[in-house]
Amino acid sequence: MFNLAWPLLVELGLAIASSVIGTALASRISDAAGGAFAIASQVSATLFILFRIIGAGVSVVVTQNLGGGQRAAADRVACAVVGASTWLGVVTGLMALLGAHGVLHLLNAPAEVLPLAAPFLQALAPAMLLDAWNASMASVMRAHLRTRDTLVVLAIMHLSHLALAIPLMHGWGPIPALGLPGYAVALAVSRAIGLALHLLMWRVHLHIRVARDDWWRLPRRELGAVLHIGLPGAAENIAWRLAFMVSVATAAELGARSLATQAYVLQLMGGVMMFSIATGLAVEIVVGYLIGAGRLREAHGVVRRSLARGLVVCVLIAACAALLGRWLLGWFTQDQEIIAAGATLLWITVLLEPGRTFNLVVINALRAAGDARFPVMAGALSMLLVLAGGSWLLGVVLGWGLPGVWIAYAADEWIRGLVMWRRWQTHAWVPHARASRKRLRPVIVVEG
Repeated sequence: MFNLAWPLLVELGLAIASSVIGTALASRISDAAGGAFAIASQVSATLFILFRIIGAGVSVVVTQNLGGGQRAAADRVACAVVGASTWLGVVTGLMALLGAHGVLHLLNAPAEVLPLAAPFLQALAPAMLLDAWNASMASVMRAHLRTRDTLVVLAIMHLSHLALAIPLMHGWGPIPALGLPGYAVALAVSRAIGLALHLLMWRVHLHIRVARDDWWRLPRRELGAVLHIGLPGAAENIAWRLAFMVSVATAAELGARSLATQAYVLQLMGGVMMFSIATGLAVEIVVGYLIGAGRLREAHGVVRRSLARGLVVCVLIAACAALLGRWLLGWFTQDQEIIAAGATLLWITVLLEPGRTFNLVVINALRAAGDARFPVMAGALSMLLVLAGGSWLLGVVLGWGLPGVWIAYAADEWIRGLVMWRRWQTHAWVPHARASRKRLRPVIVVEG
């Protein structure tokens, strides 16, 4: 677990640092630009969840096949998701390009934010196609336990992004200051570099060559196995993201200053939760291997131990962030009202993060065991009523503002987290794990 988790942790740290620096660069243009960066990034992240349709599924299917000794089947699945990524990337990019103004109006983007956010979101469209390929290829690399190689690729990708973003956003010598679109241009170039490196890593370390037809083909058998896991996983992520976007709209309704406050605190929360995210991803990989090998008792022990460690660490990190809150928020703004409001939200985060850790670790374990539909069916009501409805009720109707929104976050994470933990503890996932193992047997007979 440690050998898998630490490269994932560093990888997530780089991604979060890139986002934090991007927010800081935008906020130095103005707080309106910081808000525009935040709301456009949230829309982009929502669209990115479409990649989870295949990303969540490919990791589980490849690890189960590898755990069951079916390398050829794992390679066919890997090539199949390249074509699926192409189509999803094109659709996502077109949605950003053509629907930017409509979506931002729907999210109540303030008048001073909208003229900055819309062109920025449209400029992000090319990077979305490249991100679709990079996300699926990185998932395959992790499933093969090549987390360190994935870390190298993503480190180069993020560092090249920042090296280009700073001069393109603020200007340097003959390079004009492009503002937020400069960030998007740098993002697209860095993602192209990442794709080239992933193709090289696939060829050198995995011995997988992507044929010309693989870039657009949609093989039914391989993608069927991926979608069996990926569609429920994506549905759970999409349901959460849509509910979360209601809270973004709530913050926007409260004004540009509240939107900027939320943006800055969310960036810091990314650093707080990255250990839990890394643990959840590592658990998914290990549990997938163990399920493929039929070692269910060991999978149960891995989840229990990982969750216990994750809860302790997340509380400690969240408490440290809250104690340093005012200093950390000073990286983004000198507005004392924003800093005071953000510091309050960081203390609420100390209560929020343990609930989130249950979800990040246990839901990934359930998905790896083949129990992919339960999280979305069990969590949808809480997302709708507690996260979306609670944000609006507490934040706007009752007038609690952003603290009300954060209380709704915490309540939703705890409700869903405890439900998922009960599912795991009662072994309700075991029949799904056995069914996943059984689906590998026909392949063993044919190829053996």
